[in-house]
Amino acid sequence: MNNWFKRNSTHLIIVALLIVIPFAYFFTPLMQGKALAQGDVQRAQSMQKEIMDTKAKTGHEPLWTNSMFGGMPSYQIHVLYPNNVTSYVVESLKTIFPNPVDTVLLTLLGAYLLLCVLRLNPWLAAAGALAFALSSYNFILIDAGHANQAFAIAFFAPIIAGIILTFRGKYLLGASLTALFLAMEIRANHIQMTYYLLISILILVIVQLYHAIKTKQLNPFGKSIIYLVAATLLAVAVNASMLWTTAEYGKETNRGPSNLTQHTSEPSNGLDKDYAYAWSQGVGECFTFLIPNAYGGASEWPTGFDVPSSNVTKALVAKGVAQDQASNIAQQLLQGGLSPYWGNKQFTGGPFYFGAVVCFLFILGLFIVKHRIKWWLLATVILTMLLSFGRNMPFVSDLFFNYFPMYNKFRAVESILAVAMLCFPVLGFMAVQEVIDNKDKAYIFKYVKIAFYITGGITLLLVVAPTIFFSFRNDQHQTLISGLTQAFKGDGDLATSVANGLVSDRIALERADAIRSLIFIVIAFGLLWAFIKQKINITVASIAFLLLTLIDMWGVDRRYLNDNNFVDKEDLAQPFKMRDVDQFILRDTDPDFRVFDLSQGDPFTNASTSYFYKSIGGYHAAKLKRYDELISNQFSKTTNRDVLDMLNTKYIIVADPKTGTVSMQANETACGHAWFVKSVKYAINADQEMQAISSFDPKNEAIVDQQYKSLIEGKNLANDPNSTITLTSYEPEHLTYQTGSATSQIAVFSEIYYKEGWKMYIDGVEQPYFRADYLLRAAVIPVGNHKVEFKFHPASYYVGEQISLAGSILLVLALGGVVYTENKKKPEVKKDTKKKA
Repeated sequence: MNNWFKRNSTHLIIVALLIVIPFAYFFTPLMQGKALAQGDVQRAQSMQKEIMDTKAKTGHEPLWTNSMFGGMPSYQIHVLYPNNVTSYVVESLKTIFPNPVDTVLLTLLGAYLLLCVLRLNPWLAAAGALAFALSSYNFILIDAGHANQAFAIAFFAPIIAGIILTFRGKYLLGASLTALFLAMEIRANHIQMTYYLLISILILVIVQLYHAIKTKQLNPFGKSIIYLVAATLLAVAVNASMLWTTAEYGKETNRGPSNLTQHTSEPSNGLDKDYAYAWSQGVGECFTFLIPNAYGGASEWPTGFDVPSSNVTKALVAKGVAQDQASNIAQQLLQGGLSPYWGNKQFTGGPFYFGAVVCFLFILGLFIVKHRIKWWLLATVILTMLLSFGRNMPFVSDLFFNYFPMYNKFRAVESILAVAMLCFPVLGFMAVQEVIDNKDKAYIFKYVKIAFYITGGITLLLVVAPTIFFSFRNDQHQTLISGLTQAFKGDGDLATSVANGLVSDRIALERADAIRSLIFIVIAFGLLWAFIKQKINITVASIAFLLLTLIDMWGVDRRYLNDNNFVDKEDLAQPFKMRDVDQFILRDTDPDFRVFDLSQGDPFTNASTSYFYKSIGGYHAAKLKRYDELISNQFSKTTNRDVLDMLNTKYIIVADPKTGTVSMQANETACGHAWFVKSVKYAINADQEMQAISSFDPKNEAIVDQQYKSLIEGKNLANDPNSTITLTSYEPEHLTYQTGSATSQIAVFSEIYYKEGWKMYIDGVEQPYFRADYLLRAAVIPVGNHKVEFKFHPASYYVGEQISLAGSILLVLALGGVVYTENKKKPEVKKDTKKKA
């Protein structure tokens, strides 16, 4: 044991250091007992409210919630997977380490593992791990609350490490680690990031195949592939319930095929291209890899920006406005639309900054790294950059969007740069290792100088003459001037001066960061020069690079995630304050009515209503397709009151446009939980259904697709005006009604139709039901008094959980086998050593 500690002492010291760094970064708010205020997390609290309330009441988390968009599966909101072993790993990490230390630490340790597998000096591996984990995009994601996305990125590096070990012939070790980390990656439940990682892995496999053919090592390559396929299948099995439910649900969402052909502008399958490409990386924005504020940084001005000294203020003063008044006007303008960011994204939380030091080393790596891994890294960087451009360079993106499976299901294509974000430091610090290992220092120093001239020269040009590269104006600049002219009551000269002042402020931000990056590049060059000239040794050079990288990345990250982003935990416990109108509505003891809230902007992108009520609107990136189509056709121009009625919208909340006063309107015509209709009108397809509900009497007629005609005809239906149907028990995934009728009738239930999992029972016997009014449930209810139940029990989840259990057991056994095998090897190594001696 003592020998083990001695052999691994450097690694243990570095791991301890990597644990300390995220704690140090978040030290002050953690010591103050504060928590991170993340916008998406607060929205998630709203989406999960009914689920959590039901769990508190029954001890069971429902797989369905009615808190948003009339009702939807909770698969992508909050679901426990108790048979998935990785669920317990995640919970353990969250118990031991506070948020967001856990995510940063996982990213650090995973990257450190990869760089050690690539045989880097441990201190260089630690530096590379810091460069990846502290990349600005990771911290911007954490601040925004994109927790799953950041968590998925954390497992990029260790998955690659497992794959590389497998290709090296360490089949069981490599495949077991690949299975473990891929299972964790999938469990993060951000399929988009996993998909992007798989693209890069495919490139890696192609590079390895080329090498195997070239060296005539196809048999070991084939064996590696078999182990990796087995690892992948195992990781999939561990996550069977999550993947199965997600795949099943995905077909029914706005990422699935369209139901409409005439009343829609959407594609027949996948997302609308404009929507998918909305966040496309500008081609020139890639300069932010090197200079964070090359495009102005975030959409909001940085904390501490000196407004009185800004060029916008100076422009106002130059036109005769008093200094104090000019500062106030400038403050209002800068907060109200004059953004430092001048790219063409709708808005941004900040740039992709890979690090000035890292960019310099990456360029060096392109020249001096000889390992075939370089070609994988370079090809991956080129492809991910091209795909990130989206609408700005569509010839490659369109190829993937139109022909690659699943690619058109994802939005915000710029996020693929998270893969390049890993490749840059890996190649960069492999370059430093090559500097250390290569004996021909003259050869090495020649390329060190070339890399310095390239990165330093570009940076210097952006200090001296930034307008050579950039205009610092986006496509909306003239529109901005027109808006300012209006605000200044027709004074076009003043508007133009202020706009020019804004451009000058953007240039100042860029120039300051260019100087900053140039300093880091010079220092990095100086460290390499000092080592090559034998002024410092390997250890000093490696630790110096670690400190330099830490200082570089830390300084930029603090712009986007710092102590100001944390708030008291009490404030997060109640993310949305109850208004007077909310208190009034919540006096209603009805367990299942809906609310349409128009007082807080677009109700279909606002999550806050779901915190208190079952909402017609809500916030979710993967809405049910039929509901999304309903929104587009029945709510985009005017509000269809018939549709509100059929959705049992009992209350409508509005705000006075002049005073902002919020009030409530009771909807007396709401149809209720369920009702018997007098007639049925058949539609030949979805288009006709949508047209029919544009104007109809939902209380008395049902619009039914003709595919369900066989479930209705021949049932001796007749109207009974004295019939009753009442909701007697409500839980999100178990609804009970009591009916009474002298005739067989069709009942419409104000519940969203979702065929995968909902079953209807009449007096305990399963019976068929069908879709009506485009997205509600309906059924023929026989004569007499009956107990009608709807239960949500999807096989995809419950059978999937059994597969997950089997996969989890196999994964634990595989990892146990690796530990046993690796430990068993060590005594044999010692024995052989003694014999040789």
